[in-house]
Amino acid sequence: MSAKSLDILIQGGGPVGLACAAWCLQKFPEAKIVLLDRNPMNDADLAAADSRGIALSHGSKLLLDTIKAWPTECADIHRVHVSQAGRFGRALMTREELGQDALGHIVRYRDIHLTLRQALRVIQTKGPNFVWEHINSNKGTDTDTSHILAKCVVHAEGGLFKTQDWVESGRDYEQSALIGLVEVEDAAPHQAWERFTSEGPLAVLPSHYGRNILNLVWCGTPSSSQARLALSDADFLKSLQAEFGSRIGQFLKIQDRRLYDLGLNYRKEITQGNEVWIGNAAQTLHPVAGQGLNLGLRDAYLLAEKLSILFSKSEDQKTVTAIEATLQDYALSRKIDRSATIGLTDFMARIFTSNLFPIVIGRGLALSALQWFPPLKTALARQMMFGRR
Repeated sequence: MSAKSLDILIQGGGPVGLACAAWCLQKFPEAKIVLLDRNPMNDADLAAADSRGIALSHGSKLLLDTIKAWPTECADIHRVHVSQAGRFGRALMTREELGQDALGHIVRYRDIHLTLRQALRVIQTKGPNFVWEHINSNKGTDTDTSHILAKCVVHAEGGLFKTQDWVESGRDYEQSALIGLVEVEDAAPHQAWERFTSEGPLAVLPSHYGRNILNLVWCGTPSSSQARLALSDADFLKSLQAEFGSRIGQFLKIQDRRLYDLGLNYRKEITQGNEVWIGNAAQTLHPVAGQGLNLGLRDAYLLAEKLSILFSKSEDQKTVTAIEATLQDYALSRKIDRSATIGLTDFMARIFTSNLFPIVIGRGLALSALQWFPPLKTALARQMMFGRR
């Protein structure tokens, strides 16, 4: 494909980049698109890789269903119980209250990655001008892409907070998330628990491994988290039991413990000329509300919608001015959803770790208000599930 004739260059072969490519091809299959996948693993390696549980909203499921990219193995969330350790205030959200099949879903990162790869392979058969280019710097492949010219460049390579080499806006929360799988005595099916402790949120979430095998996300200071990682299984379970309580019975086993550093990192401007940033390349969030990938998928879907309108026009209408105007329109359409999600996540990450007495009381009142004022609970839940569009 001639570089001069390229319509869209998508940089990044993670879930958001793959989804963006799939939606672009689905909406305008004749477009000339190149997806650059750096350091890619083959499917077999990917299947044995990142097994952490990722929270996907019901809105994300509906979006991924449009490209047949929903993993067959997932755990549905029907109820979410939110409380703060040792303090008053609690809230319970249920799918029945919102009239939805589920409040959310937990899937393994590797499963969503693999499923999107497979979905794109199917869709690309209908895209005669699509190129999926794999670049692996570990094998000495030329990774210089400066020679590739495109009318629109989509940056979808974000990575984790500590691996990003840009910081425009945001903060380091001085927190780490310890994740793993825990076996419990008697878990209620499809139940998610989020408990706010003095160091950060502690979440216990369903998994597809079975009713009593749950995903654990325990946020704390880097030193505390490192110390917990070093504990024996028996001592770790005792510490977890003391922090979480007995609402789901006894914690019996722990496996696959790992640490991730947490922070907020986001671009104020997500477009520049003919370039646009989506997913973690645009914003990296604290996992407190499980919104990072959901926001990224909404980015990708809505960008594909905007680009489909532009690239369905004749060649002489795809001018530099038209492309820049389209991207500016996209950025404007994402402003409310991005601001609301970033703001809510940042607020929760900071406010629920403060031990100042007025804030502790305020948290309890806020949780109680959620429980006893249904419109407030519904508004919050719908933002979590579908975002603002």
